[in-house]
Amino acid sequence: MKNKSLLSFLLLGFLLIACKDDKLAPVAKNAVKPTLVTKALPHDTDDPSIWIHPTDPSKSIIVGTDKDTDGGLYAFDLNGKILKKSIPLKRPNNVDIAYGLLIDGKKTDIAVTTERESNKIRIFSLPDLEPIDNGGIPVFEGEELRDPMGIALYTRPDDKKIFAIVGRKSGPSGSYLWQYELSGTGKAATAKVVRKFGAYSGKKEIEAIAVDNELGTVLYCDEQFGIRKYKADPALNDNKEIALFGKTGFKADNEGIAIYKKTDSTGYILVSNQQANTFMVYPREGAKGNPNNYPLLAEIPTSTIECDGADVTSINLGGNYKNGLFVAMSNGMVFQYYSWDLIQARIDKK
Repeated sequence: MKNKSLLSFLLLGFLLIACKDDKLAPVAKNAVKPTLVTKALPHDTDDPSIWIHPTDPSKSIIVGTDKDTDGGLYAFDLNGKILKKSIPLKRPNNVDIAYGLLIDGKKTDIAVTTERESNKIRIFSLPDLEPIDNGGIPVFEGEELRDPMGIALYTRPDDKKIFAIVGRKSGPSGSYLWQYELSGTGKAATAKVVRKFGAYSGKKEIEAIAVDNELGTVLYCDEQFGIRKYKADPALNDNKEIALFGKTGFKADNEGIAIYKKTDSTGYILVSNQQANTFMVYPREGAKGNPNNYPLLAEIPTSTIECDGADVTSINLGGNYKNGLFVAMSNGMVFQYYSWDLIQARIDKK
């Protein structure tokens, strides 16, 4: 199916949905059009993450979740073709990627996803997408409210230790998020709890989480309330909220978060305005003179329908993606790829 035909099909499906839910806005006539749309998955796409090939960035892959009882992780190439499906997973929700976890003495790139129906996180080696977790690692043990959803991986710059920050469908304010240190025992990945933190408004849920390794911060969407910011390193013993922004301008849910890095300290934070089918753009470094103040730079209409999750890279992937790639989930069981140049052009117009 051609891209234009597929987009028309998706828009038709959206119109049928919109008749049932007046919170949804139509895709805007001036919306940015995707560079391409992936092959559709069987169930329900939710969240993507980008793995950068170590020697040939044009061979980088997108790993995305298919959220269902018989779901899984899927690997796509930069043409949107499905390369591989993981073993079946019980409702994988979000996914994130990190580089160089030491497994059996070997540095291994990993994709980590939450498996909601088993209350576990699952760890896969990359790029082969093979499980390396002995069937999964339980999370939120001893809690009544478990149901893991969001996940982000933090790589501490000084020692390269990798940590998973995991969110759930609901939980107590102050310890909504649990942070796990990842390591390897023999040939399997393991995890241990090292921190519990994170305020919660109680309005809806916390699903979208992103980590900025260079700036050492965690951002997460407290849906229908705002975007919260904390320090990422558990060794700091600092669980104070350091910023709260994006409290206005969203139609309903603030959802997927992606961080575009122009330098080690500058760039953009993109947050899905889910029911408006737009992305809100904030300065990664904050306002001049105040790194914890985040003025809205732009609101960009995209062709995504109710976007749950997104990721972005500034790495030159070749072809249409010389200045990077923005990838976002859309209803219709697909992910949409956007040349970063298309997004940057809309930011520059504001």
